[in-house]
Amino acid sequence: MSDAAPSTPREAFDLLLAGNHRFAAGTPRHPNQDAARRAGLASVQRPFAVLFGCSDSRLAAEIIFDRGLGDLFVVRTAGHVAGPEVLGSIEYGVSVLGCPLVVVLGHDACGAVAATRAAVADGTTARGYLRDVIERVTPSVLAAHAAGVSEDDEFIATHVRHSVDFLMERSRELADRVASGRTAVVGLSYRLTEGNARLVTSHGLDLPPAPAVHADATPTAQSR
Repeated sequence: MSDAAPSTPREAFDLLLAGNHRFAAGTPRHPNQDAARRAGLASVQRPFAVLFGCSDSRLAAEIIFDRGLGDLFVVRTAGHVAGPEVLGSIEYGVSVLGCPLVVVLGHDACGAVAATRAAVADGTTARGYLRDVIERVTPSVLAAHAAGVSEDDEFIATHVRHSVDFLMERSRELADRVASGRTAVVGLSYRLTEGNARLVTSHGLDLPPAPAVHADATPTAQSR
């Protein structure tokens, strides 16, 4: 498939994961990063995916998916926690910019999830607005505990699934677009060492999730 702007959710997903394959393999092409691309975007943008991810400095979206200017509409918060501003930004991406794909991107060794796990375990509370981040991650951690989860990867996967479900439940605009086939929402989990992103959950795409990945296993970049 060419790098022409995709018009369907599946085309957008395949293009995004192809870039991640290149990045993980050490063969990035750095598309759409030249002066001509910059000039062509001065008056209009047509990104093909909304990327809602953790603010972690190691999760620079255009780098790990080998994309360039105008390709991704990026929204990032610590622990990919969502409130009204995030929901509004994502709705802008799909309804105004016409993005056919929304991605929730989590990752291993997430500080927000680790801090929440510690807070739940010892009953402490964080200071300032960090407490709000921990409160929003807490339902994911409690759900993982209830399911008997012990591995870090599965805590992350649980939080990714909860974030995707939150977007679908709170945004009527997004849910309607998924139901009509215009947009898909997927949750991905990224491994910092290997650079691979694996599918955790999806709405609007017929894709089975990849098997769980543990620290001593070779990760799967995508599911087919």
